[in-house]
Amino acid sequence: MICGIDEVGRGCIFGPILSAAVVFKKKPSFIKELDDSKKLKKEKREYLSSLILKNSYYAFAEISNITIEKINIHNASLLAMQTAYENLKLNCSLVLVDGKFVPKITAKNVKAIIKGDSIIDEIKAASIIAKVKRDKLMDEYDKIYPLYLLKKNKGYPTKEHKNAIKKYGVLSLHRKNFKLI
Repeated sequence: MICGIDEVGRGCIFGPILSAAVVFKKKPSFIKELDDSKKLKKEKREYLSSLILKNSYYAFAEISNITIEKINIHNASLLAMQTAYENLKLNCSLVLVDGKFVPKITAKNVKAIIKGDSIIDEIKAASIIAKVKRDKLMDEYDKIYPLYLLKKNKGYPTKEHKNAIKKYGVLSLHRKNFKLI
């Protein structure tokens, strides 16, 4: 059993970092459509996400902005991947994570794959479902904090987002040890 893990939200200044772990139940028919979530249009990501969720075992993990501030974004990213795998509650023979660092995962074989979200199908799938889930979370936060345009910027440090921080202030979900303005 091969597990792919990826995270999203590492470069954001708002909200959690979110990770997903994916194990396909069997080789899916849509495998050739998978790609790094950043390369896919929103509609395609959402379509593929629904297929992935139906055809795989999966788990998510969120690490809050408060924890990110305490342990730094690198360690929070590794913790998110580790926690997503633990939440999966499967013993996989091979765990492949996107990036160059290996989280503390108790599996026989764990490998970090640079640009894995463009190469490894399971990581591509994890990338897609994580991005869709985090984007939906940002859409929900946008309803609470509409002045920060989170539906549009997804928590990333865009000019509009930084201007909103200057004008309306820092929110509790902002990552205060990141350069906010």
